[in-house]
Amino acid sequence: MTLTLSLKQSKLRGWPGLLEAYRSYLPVTEETPVVTLQEGNTPLVPVPSIAHQVGREVEVFVKSDGLNPTGSFKDRGMTLAISKAKEAGAKAVICASTGNTSASAAAYARRAGMGAFVLIPDGYVALGKLAQALLYGAEVLAIKGNFDQALEIVRDVADKYPVTLVNSVNPYRLEGQKTGAFEVVDTLGDAPDWLCVPVGNGGNVTAYWMGFCQYHQAGKCDRLPKMMGFQAAGAAPIVKGHPIATPETVASAIRIGNPASWGKAVAAQQASQGSFTAVSDKEILEAYRLLASNEGIFCEPASAASVAGLLKVKDQVPTGAKIVCVLTGHGLKDPDVAIKHSHNNQFQQGIEPTVDAVAAVMGF
Repeated sequence: MTLTLSLKQSKLRGWPGLLEAYRSYLPVTEETPVVTLQEGNTPLVPVPSIAHQVGREVEVFVKSDGLNPTGSFKDRGMTLAISKAKEAGAKAVICASTGNTSASAAAYARRAGMGAFVLIPDGYVALGKLAQALLYGAEVLAIKGNFDQALEIVRDVADKYPVTLVNSVNPYRLEGQKTGAFEVVDTLGDAPDWLCVPVGNGGNVTAYWMGFCQYHQAGKCDRLPKMMGFQAAGAAPIVKGHPIATPETVASAIRIGNPASWGKAVAAQQASQGSFTAVSDKEILEAYRLLASNEGIFCEPASAASVAGLLKVKDQVPTGAKIVCVLTGHGLKDPDVAIKHSHNNQFQQGIEPTVDAVAAVMGF
């Protein structure tokens, strides 16, 4: 038997997790069994070197959501989706994933004592994410196809069989993810002028806009930000205006050709007077390295799309603006990309085990 305790019930002190911290803004009742790993409360970190490149006396911050329990922003939505699934009596959940959703779904499902099935595109999921899903105990099913095909399958499976779908088409996922906006406002004291977000399925743009609007209506912030979404150029269906049959990008987390939340994401962009822009893999990798080497922040490549996009459209930034770039996942999710795209002279092998040899390589 699995015993699920809320922080209130367990009498622990400290950050209670998202469902307790923002209970009054979420569809949670006394009957909801709170399944939490104390997700949320991730830092908003100033990045002065990025601000310097933008110029115009701006302030730039990154929302480091890779510091959530399973290493990505997906935990925000998954804590609520799994809690509501358990409340409804579900015994198992299913999702399609490029990696992060599978890791999060598996962790929270097992925390709740539920089964987890994840469909992934065979050969197109970073090993760090696959390792998580496997160790958490999910049944991982790799299909000969892409994410969009996997999502179509799991939607049909959830319609026909007793298993709950926990992709972002599940409304509880977006309800949980909107808490990112609450935390940004709580930290800054108001909404930023711009929120820059990587865009794959479009759920995060949608959710953040929901959160800002809800906080604005509650009098928690005086303004609403422009929602600035950035897609990888090889997987930019919203920018191009049509689905991409074979999306390709180094940023695997946003390698999606037909976003599930496409319409909602566009509605958020239009309502906020924001925009969608494509960034190349080269631009993504430059921002990825810049965050690590200049700021000490290691994010996964898809996360860096938000910073790459900001730098690409920096001429449009208002003077003195406050800008938040969402970093959706931790760099250890995809270590192969880090090793492959680091500078060639950083890793030197075959050095003799002597002080003189090491000092000579160091340039002394």
